[in-house]
Amino acid sequence: MEIEPETWDTVKIKDPAGYRLMQSWAVSDRMDFTNPTYAQPYLYNISGESIIRQFSYGLAKHRTHFPDIQFSTYAVEEPCFTSSLPQILKQFGFQYAVLKCPNTLWGGYTRAHGGEILNWIGPEGTSILTVPRYASEALEENSTWQTTAWNNSLNFIQSARNQGIQNPVGMCYQDAGWKNGPWLGTGNQIKNGSTYLTWTEYFRKHAPKGSKNNWKLSQEDLLVNLMWGSQVLQKIAQQVREAENAMSMLEKISSMSNMDQGYQIDQLRLAEAWRTLMMAQHHDSWIVPYNKLNANQSWADAIKEWTAFSVRESKEMILEASKSNQVDHNPADAFMYVRVYNTLSQNREELVQVQVPSEMANIAVYDSQGAGVQSFSETSPQGNKLSFKASVAGMGYSTYRIAVADNRSSLETSIKYDQHGNCILENDQIRLVLDKKRGGTIKSLIAKSLHNREFIKADADYAFNELSGYFYLENKFHSSKDQEVSFEVLQDNALEKRLAIKGQIAGNDFTQIISLKSGQTKIDLDLKIDWKQDVRIGEYEQKHKWTDNRRAYTDDRYKLKILFPTNLKQQQIFKNAPFDVTRSQLDSTYFGRWDDIKHNIILNWIDVYDEKSQTGLAILTDHTSSYLHGPDIPVGLTAQYSGVGLWGMDYKISEPLHMKYALIPHEFNWSKSGISEQSNAWNEPLYGVFLPDLNLQDKQFIELEEQGFEVSALQEKDQELQVRLYNANGRKNKQKIKINIPIKSLTEVHLDGQKVKQVKFKNKANQIEFDLEIPQFGFKTLSIKR
Repeated sequence: MEIEPETWDTVKIKDPAGYRLMQSWAVSDRMDFTNPTYAQPYLYNISGESIIRQFSYGLAKHRTHFPDIQFSTYAVEEPCFTSSLPQILKQFGFQYAVLKCPNTLWGGYTRAHGGEILNWIGPEGTSILTVPRYASEALEENSTWQTTAWNNSLNFIQSARNQGIQNPVGMCYQDAGWKNGPWLGTGNQIKNGSTYLTWTEYFRKHAPKGSKNNWKLSQEDLLVNLMWGSQVLQKIAQQVREAENAMSMLEKISSMSNMDQGYQIDQLRLAEAWRTLMMAQHHDSWIVPYNKLNANQSWADAIKEWTAFSVRESKEMILEASKSNQVDHNPADAFMYVRVYNTLSQNREELVQVQVPSEMANIAVYDSQGAGVQSFSETSPQGNKLSFKASVAGMGYSTYRIAVADNRSSLETSIKYDQHGNCILENDQIRLVLDKKRGGTIKSLIAKSLHNREFIKADADYAFNELSGYFYLENKFHSSKDQEVSFEVLQDNALEKRLAIKGQIAGNDFTQIISLKSGQTKIDLDLKIDWKQDVRIGEYEQKHKWTDNRRAYTDDRYKLKILFPTNLKQQQIFKNAPFDVTRSQLDSTYFGRWDDIKHNIILNWIDVYDEKSQTGLAILTDHTSSYLHGPDIPVGLTAQYSGVGLWGMDYKISEPLHMKYALIPHEFNWSKSGISEQSNAWNEPLYGVFLPDLNLQDKQFIELEEQGFEVSALQEKDQELQVRLYNANGRKNKQKIKINIPIKSLTEVHLDGQKVKQVKFKNKANQIEFDLEIPQFGFKTLSIKR
């Protein structure tokens, strides 16, 4: 059975007799619950921590209904897989996994590989015994959703035996309520000599006991595809990403307040905020967003509410956690304070923004030592927005005192224009030249800190940061570089240069905001297109049946895309995944058929790297989507598709496109240049809270010897604190860790809470120190008892 655990809440009320029967069956060997996740997410499209919460909250929910339930085998109806799953499954107590999903492959499938059974090896080395989609298990002819294993056909069985498989096994999950099963018949009528088994029975009684066949499955072995670029899916992915970031920061900040002042978060409230986010991660949320969830809402409507609730609750609970640190001050003290939290392990010096009352127009900012900090403020409908450069230690906070200043000194300006009207935008790290006559595209990108290296290919067919797409009703490609633009300076001082580019594409207005911040090589971009109507963008106007193998919405070359032609010669593409980074083996990302899917997914970032020159360009995005790359077109991000898609649904444009992305030119490969850390910093910016009555102090709660390990999670759990450390880049697998609070014990635990071992530590004046070894892409969870 693969049923969302919330289902049993309803069954308990609506069918109490059936519910009691299920409780009696749940402990039987003939009952196999194969997917305990809270909302059956695809996994590859969400964060690693979200995956862990899906399992932990889902298992807990199941056990409120079936206390003695056991989970042995992970098997799913749809392609709900990611490369790091073995590590997660084994730590939750699973023994087996299944990489088949033969009858529900609308959104993709796994690569056919191997024979009867194999060891699926995760990126950090964990192995789990697995039934793959056999090398002989073909995609079903005249189908766009099945393999030959879905009904144990004679062809499937014979081809498997020809491959040397003694006991071929297929699978077909039947949705609850469907009347046209069981598919293979019953009693004496079961087809092709097949036998019904649970997956765990198969592994324990009929499968080989082990395997010498090891498969280090790559993320590119997951051949998955959704409606990338469609407006509805883009917004869903953005909403989920925002909520993921908010929930991660909430858990860490509330835990820091626990370490600081003993604050305890409301666990029921936290769980509810996670519940709504997890429901937004349901695979149906992403593949059938227009389907009705209830009489009044589609999945997309519900996701907007769910994620907004998670974000709103996270902000409110962060404020509550921060207020727990307030102290009584002399009423004559008229100062206000901003506490700035750093939820990442690396020390950071970045621009932070916080809302302050509208009457505070001229503001002076001072650090905990009384030194003045350069700042600026902007007026907004919600009040004034204060920006200043904060310096915060990893996994800690800094406190700043603010006061109304008598006057404001003017900050230097530097945005200039050349003789052709091109805009020159630069800070201490980056120099950009924006081409006025060619759509504001970037004519030059020089990284000053990399020996003034130019990154843009001057004679490229496409312009850098060009918008280009095929508008099929016009039978024409349109590009943003076709028309001249205007520039508007939004911010110009020593801390931030921010410029708006205003132009048109295919008669539709667009605004692109480019921002450079002091001390950073990262280039922030914010794109908005005000579509006048539902224009049609894609390869062609699809009118055929929704079951056709050929699909108009898959080839990203024809969608509206943002292109980045660089002068990097021998380009390699690296892309991150949950607890993994993959070096792409694709010659190109293009495909146009269901049976020819390629893994073209960008989760948080991709990196274009030239090993010979040891330079690269990382591209960050605010939502899971697709990217494109090939011999005839530069690397790019998918921005928009409009037209017919899955099940014949019309994926229309009904509102402006709005997306954010960032570029990071760098030296050395993604690991050595810290792209993972920089991506984390983009997703979890320094978080400022404006409050009265705070102690003017700075603290650091967890110290890491050097970059490479990340604090993936810090949370209160079972009356203890848990910190999860993830080795993102593998530069150093063993590090010294310091935790700056007194503790009684430190225990390494698995994700299911099982104790692995006690961790020995040295205690020095309320600071503990210990060594921890983690392989690249591995994580370890430590439980701290105070």
